[in-house]
Amino acid sequence: MPSNQTPLGALPARFRRERVLIVGCGDVGTRAARLLGRRTGVLALVRDRQQAAALRVSGVVPLAGDLDVPVTLGRLAGLATRVLHLAPPPGTGADDPRTAALARALARRGVPQALVYGSTSGVYGDCGGALLAESRALNPQTDRARRRVAAETAVRTFGRAASVRTSILRIPGIYAPGRAGGTPRERLLRRTPVLAEGEDVFTNHIHADDLARACVLALWRGRPQRVVHASDDSALKMGDYFDLAADLYGLPRPPRVTLAQAREQLSPALLSFMAESRRLDNRRLKTELRLRLRYPTPATGLLPKE
Repeated sequence: MPSNQTPLGALPARFRRERVLIVGCGDVGTRAARLLGRRTGVLALVRDRQQAAALRVSGVVPLAGDLDVPVTLGRLAGLATRVLHLAPPPGTGADDPRTAALARALARRGVPQALVYGSTSGVYGDCGGALLAESRALNPQTDRARRRVAAETAVRTFGRAASVRTSILRIPGIYAPGRAGGTPRERLLRRTPVLAEGEDVFTNHIHADDLARACVLALWRGRPQRVVHASDDSALKMGDYFDLAADLYGLPRPPRVTLAQAREQLSPALLSFMAESRRLDNRRLKTELRLRLRYPTPATGLLPKE
């Protein structure tokens, strides 16, 4: 698709030539930048020259800055009309000083019209496989999830105090062919076990392209101080997901083990995902953001297009 076209449909004239700042311009952020095209000025906060050079080639204006060094964020004030925040919290602790630092920088002058934050569905903790609406009470059970709750709180506080329309996308497992860590192929090749059927947990998924489209739509269509589940239509248990992937890739299905056996064989990080079961209701994604999923289930998105 030509880069001067908006793949989400032509935006109204009043939305053209805006400036979108992407904070955390990794795989999904780069996909979102491509969707925005040349009708929107796209800037990205970067920490290293190598990433800056790659972004410049793709038409994104890199801005030197580091969320861990707040003094470097001064130039962000008043710079963009909309902000897409996809940077993860630090790897330790139960807080997210990075999001707090970004909010302070943006609040100094000329606040953006909208800020979209990419959070995680892990903020709900274990829900016993229940189907969740966005109004579900948060129950983070790991420091990783607590850091995301802290980030969401900082985003909402900033939105209310500065009268900025903030949107929070709660994101499950992201996948896409060719994306680093984005398909289950490597795990299948390692023969990493999954839980036996009676102890298995529900997981949720989203293709990276659909997630990027959701991010861009939320910049314009997200309702004020609103949470949206950025999840596809599938309702798969973890083992069924890996069985599906194995069948599509022509690989052996993974071994099944009991939870007790998994505790002996797997890392605490991997076990933490096996300890939480939930299903995400994605109606807001489709009715409020009006996203039509290109990959409604992993069965349609795990294999690359021919």
